[in-house]
Amino acid sequence: MSVQRAKGTLWESTIVKYLQEHGYPWAERRAMAGAYDKGDIHLPGVMIEAKALKTITLATIMDECKVQTANCPPGTVGVAWIKRRGKSVDQSYIVMDPETFLRLLHD
Repeated sequence: MSVQRAKGTLWESTIVKYLQEHGYPWAERRAMAGAYDKGDIHLPGVMIEAKALKTITLATIMDECKVQTANCPPGTVGVAWIKRRGKSVDQSYIVMDPETFLRLLHD
């Protein structure tokens, strides 16, 4: 396993553990699926794209998030959970587009 892949796997596992410890025991990592990838972490109705990058490029991350959300069942909300360098999971970023934010406000 490459160093980058190992970092990504660790970040995904950290997020899942955090979600499970905060009342979402059904949070789970997903297997990679190539062109039909449905994100890294699944909760009912939510797709999470986990990112642990040296440089945060929001446009690229959000484009990937949109593609992967489209591969999920209709109505799925997609967000990116981005690691802050040198910070713990509870000090990371969760990023979404305005359409997703408005859906969350409405529900």
